[in-house]
Amino acid sequence: MDVKSAFLYGSIEEEVYVCQPPGFENPSYPDKVYKLKKALYGLHQAPRAWYDTLSSYLLENGFEKGVIDKTLFIKRKKKDILLVQIYVDDIIFGSTKDNMCKEFEELMHQRFKMTSMGELTFFLRLQVQQKSDGIFISQSKYVQDILTKFGFSDSKPASTPMETHKQITTDLEGEDMDVHHYRSMIGSLMYLTASRPDIMFPVCVCARFQVRPKQYHYQAVKRIFRYLKGQPRLGLWYPHDSSFDLLSYSCSDLGGANLDRKSTSGGCQFLGARLVSWQCKKQTTVSTSTTEAEYIAAASCCSQILWIQNQMLDYGVTFLHTPIFIDNSSAISIVNNHVKHSKTKHIEIRYHFIRDCNEKKLIQVVKVHTDNQFADLFTKAFDVGRFTFLVTSVGMINSE
Repeated sequence: MDVKSAFLYGSIEEEVYVCQPPGFENPSYPDKVYKLKKALYGLHQAPRAWYDTLSSYLLENGFEKGVIDKTLFIKRKKKDILLVQIYVDDIIFGSTKDNMCKEFEELMHQRFKMTSMGELTFFLRLQVQQKSDGIFISQSKYVQDILTKFGFSDSKPASTPMETHKQITTDLEGEDMDVHHYRSMIGSLMYLTASRPDIMFPVCVCARFQVRPKQYHYQAVKRIFRYLKGQPRLGLWYPHDSSFDLLSYSCSDLGGANLDRKSTSGGCQFLGARLVSWQCKKQTTVSTSTTEAEYIAAASCCSQILWIQNQMLDYGVTFLHTPIFIDNSSAISIVNNHVKHSKTKHIEIRYHFIRDCNEKKLIQVVKVHTDNQFADLFTKAFDVGRFTFLVTSVGMINSE
């Protein structure tokens, strides 16, 4: 659903005055100003005022506000549930019972002027295909738009988004690239990573050179677009028949950042076979060993798990003993061993909270073979065979 003139519904508490608009001047008081009672578009208080008005209305009608996500509203009737997600003036809602959806539409029409858009198919440039056996999310239209925008519609497709034999480094003697054009390309690609985890790592690497990009860096970004040219319809598949167990994979690339030799952390979280979250981040400290890099990556992954666990509490779902799959036995030993010794004392204290989470049974670290470490997709470049295997393993398929 879409709210018509949403910001005009909000009442403001602050004292705000505006000049008399042309055509509405009061001839008796030409030097006076108007005091606003309700919000106007362009007013800093307008979004907050609209949110307060909408949330108050929903709470008065039996909804509960999410503890973590304040834009999520939940209504329960026995075993049925209605979920309402707010994004400014756009509203997504769904329920386990059709009647609850119809009642919600009627409720909103009673208070606001609404436009019903029907079944969710397109939202924030995300294309949603709802099928009998699952849901497919992609951004194929957005891919075509940015390929056209940056002149890659007729480019030669590439099999992978990043070359394995070339490392992207600072090129001090290379030809300068237009900074604004380069940043525009990176920004467009970053938005695409919302549904394309397969390009997450190369985009994050190229984003490190936005201050003084060179032609060499432009070629690396061009490679990503060439890959998108060959795989424009790739997206995430969420099957209905998968389990609802939360699990995570964590990995790192020791010294992967050539500029400062810092390591790269990668992680991904699944609900059954459904990929729900993924990360690629350069670590803030220089790791002196693979074990340290893997331990720090696991701690970052643990933070994401805790966030997901807290989010799911809003839905009445509790997760314990969430497994983090790591392919480094030494890092697992550090998590399980609470004794502080010389080999771990140099690791920053803030990363050791993973031990506390492990002791509280919130997570557990599990050894996985390197061949089945799906988080590798977010830490380094691979040849086409290994890359295709990882992309398929995280639940990405081509739309029909």
